[in-house]
Amino acid sequence: MSITGVNTRNQLRGTVVNIRRGSVVSEVEIETAVGIVSAVVTTSSVDRLPLREGDPALALFKATDVLVARLD
Repeated sequence: MSITGVNTRNQLRGTVVNIRRGSVVSEVEIETAVGIVSAVVTTSSVDRLPLREGDPALALFKATDVLVARLD
């Protein structure tokens, strides 16, 4: 499968480096140029994609809430 177009600007290309499978949800870690992006997705989605460690992946994200903290 390939993506021919998407309107999300927040995209990070990388490689799946770890998948922690759970019965309902799984954590997927993607190593990108800016660091590791971690996402919690349904395990059925991991199976449907199908995602495996070492696979190229695209992390797409949309933030409705962004928390900001002051650093001293």
